[in-house]
Amino acid sequence: MSALSVSQVRRRYLVLHGLRWLPTGLTIPVMILLMQERGLSLSQIGLVSVAQGLVVLALELPTGGFADALGRRPVLVAAWIINLASLLLFSVADSSALFFLVWALQGVFRALDSGPLESWYVDATLAADPDAKYEAGLGYAGTVIGVAIGAGALIGGGLVALGPVGPVSALTVPVLAAAALQAVALVALLVLLPEVRRGPGGGGLRASIVEAPRMVGQAVGLLRRSRVLLALVAVELFWGFGMVTFESLLPVRLSEVVGGAERAAALLGPASSAAWLAQAAGAALTPLLLRWLGAAPSAALLRIVQGVTVVGMGLFAGPVGVLIAYLACYAVHGTSNPLHMGLVHRQVDGPHRTSVISLNSMMGQPGFAIGAVVLTALADRSSVTTAMLVGAVVLAVAAPLYLPAWRAGRAPAAPAVEAAAAVPDQPGVAPAGTDGPAAVADTLGSTRGG
Repeated sequence: MSALSVSQVRRRYLVLHGLRWLPTGLTIPVMILLMQERGLSLSQIGLVSVAQGLVVLALELPTGGFADALGRRPVLVAAWIINLASLLLFSVADSSALFFLVWALQGVFRALDSGPLESWYVDATLAADPDAKYEAGLGYAGTVIGVAIGAGALIGGGLVALGPVGPVSALTVPVLAAAALQAVALVALLVLLPEVRRGPGGGGLRASIVEAPRMVGQAVGLLRRSRVLLALVAVELFWGFGMVTFESLLPVRLSEVVGGAERAAALLGPASSAAWLAQAAGAALTPLLLRWLGAAPSAALLRIVQGVTVVGMGLFAGPVGVLIAYLACYAVHGTSNPLHMGLVHRQVDGPHRTSVISLNSMMGQPGFAIGAVVLTALADRSSVTTAMLVGAVVLAVAAPLYLPAWRAGRAPAAPAVEAAAAVPDQPGVAPAGTDGPAAVADTLGSTRGG
């Protein structure tokens, strides 16, 4: 990895990131419709899709430890092969059992895929330059995700509009196109992402399987030893809870202001594509915020701003206002994520990086589940507006959890050295007063960008 320059690492990361998300964009417009075309009711679709969430919840943390133990490249290769298999099965599935298997495979794919590519990017960047600022690359990755999914959704819709191809239905064509793109992405991964394996052949694999639980245990131990990391991971609970407002309640709110579900659905199609592009544009602002305020203060401010956008979705009386607030919310979402993940990365070293990313991701799952139960019940008993306002408050309440990261970034360097000497038996934790393994501080007055 050290043979690559910082710019080369970033380019490879962004190319692979785009190739990873483009197939997803192709399938988004047709997944539900294709399952209906194959005979599933909406309730059956809901039941089979549960398989993905259950598998992700069960495997997210173990697969993160496995990636840290075995290596990022082999885990990503396995993940992308499984995704290719799930897409091919999806193109021919015609029963609840087969679609359940499709979603279960998607869960395995997402659990394996969660973190290794990002961890490779950060570690490869620091290997090329220990003082490199990688938050900008994470922001560009958010832009790539938005553009890739938005472009994929438009291409998928265009393929459907072209109609069936021989015996292949119009709704199946985008799925087959996504499978072809996934195969291209797999080849690109093998070419562009170098990594030295932990050990040769099956011996290395067996050693990694044995090592993975220890890596997970050490990653969990980091939370006990680092107030900064614990606070950052806790943000995901509030974030997951609040996401229910703009992922689940927004369609209901829009149907209220336009006077019907069908009219709302007609608006949500293009609005969803625009939201991904807004998220991409927001992610592109990450370097500016890093130079202006620094990572922690910007992340805290954006938690409040996102709460304000949700208030707008809940209170604006017309569809134009609601949709503008919706797009603003996604723009803030796109900016927030790379800032948050950059702060998380600064608190952990390479051997535990993917495990900690998995821990961070896992915290959003119960947050979203609790939000889905609480906010939908509140919407039924009171109103959608009331539920959105509660979700907005929860989003904003997470802002103070960035204070420990801000204080750690402002601490002088000398105490950091003393702290490091005082706790030599705590691998993986960035010592107090530092901003991670590279000891680069993101302070309130920081003027350094990516």
